[in-house]
Amino acid sequence: MYTPDRIFFEKEALNFPLGKKLLERFRREGKAVKYTSSHNRVTALPGDTPAQKFVEAKRTLVVGVRRTLNFAGCKPSAHYQLPLATGCPGQCQYCYLHTTLGPRPYLRLYVNIEEILERADRYISNRLPEETVFEGSATSDPLAIEQYSGSLARTIEFFSRREKGFFRFATKQTNVESLLKIKHNGKTKVRFSINTPKIVAEYERGVPAPGKRIRAALEMKSAGYPVGFLLAPVFIYKGWEKEYMDLLREIASLWKTVPSPEKNNDLITFEIIAHRFTARGKKNILSLFPGSSLPLEEKKRRFKYGQFGYGKYLYTPDIYKKLEELFIPAVSDLFPGGKVEYIV
Repeated sequence: MYTPDRIFFEKEALNFPLGKKLLERFRREGKAVKYTSSHNRVTALPGDTPAQKFVEAKRTLVVGVRRTLNFAGCKPSAHYQLPLATGCPGQCQYCYLHTTLGPRPYLRLYVNIEEILERADRYISNRLPEETVFEGSATSDPLAIEQYSGSLARTIEFFSRREKGFFRFATKQTNVESLLKIKHNGKTKVRFSINTPKIVAEYERGVPAPGKRIRAALEMKSAGYPVGFLLAPVFIYKGWEKEYMDLLREIASLWKTVPSPEKNNDLITFEIIAHRFTARGKKNILSLFPGSSLPLEEKKRRFKYGQFGYGKYLYTPDIYKKLEELFIPAVSDLFPGGKVEYIV
C-alpha cells in the first residue's frame, strides 16, 4: 500500500473538510508536511540524477484542489475523463505518464471531490436520454491513494444513484477491501491491468505482482462489481503469442472458481492496448531508465496524431491484425459470454 515520504498541501486545500482532515492525520503520523501555492511549485525534491528525482517524486503526495472542471474526452474507454487524482506510485518503464507528467510524476490528491461530482452530474444531464460513461484512470491510478482520499468510495456511491451515469476505473493496485461492501448497483466497473511474466519482470516496478491483481479482481467479482482486464501494453516479441495465451488461460482457470452475486457480472471483458510511445515519452524514458530494452525504434512503427495533439508511434497494421486474430477467438473460447471491448 502506498505511503508517501513527504506531503505538500496547496493552501486552498485547507478550505475543504478533506484537506483539514488529512492535515491532522499526517501530523499525527509524523509525516513531513510543507505548503505550496501550486502543484507547479513543488521543488527541491532529493536526488542528483533524473532517475533519483523520479523515484523521490513518486514518494511525494500533493494534496490540492482540482481547478479545471472541464472534463476531457476519453476514447475509446469512456465519454469523459473523471479527474479524481493525478499520478501513480508505480515505476513502469512503458507508462504513458512519462509523456503527460514529464518531470513532475508526484501524486496529486484532489480534496474538492463534491465539486468534481457535481460537474459530472451536469455532463450526465446534458447527454440525456443517452448514457454517459466516465473513466477514473485516465491520468492516475486512484486506488493507490484511496486510503487517504476516499474518492473512489464516494464516486461509486454517487454513480450507484445515477440511472444514466456509469463509472469505470483501471488499476494495478490490490487494496480493494474498502470497496467491497459499498452499494454500487453495478454502475462501476473495475479493470485490472496485467501483462506477461517477461514484460512484468523487465519493465514493471513498484506495483503488486499480476497474481495478486488477479486475486483482487476476483474479490471485486465476488462483491458484484463488473470486472474486466486490460492487457496493456501488449508487446510483440519472440514467443509473445504463447505467453499471452498462457496468461488468458490462467485468468480463465481462476475466474470459474469464484461466483458473482450478479449473473451478468460473469461477462468478463478485455481491453487490448498495444504498446505505443511518443517522442517526449521516449526522451523521458531513456533519461530515467538508461539502457532500457523497451522497443522504441520509430522506423519500425507508424506515426499517428492522438486526440490531445501529440503524435504516437504505433505498431503497423499487420501487427494489429495479428492481435485481432489471437485475442478475439481466445477470449471467446476461454470466457463464454466474455468479449474484447476494443483493440487499440
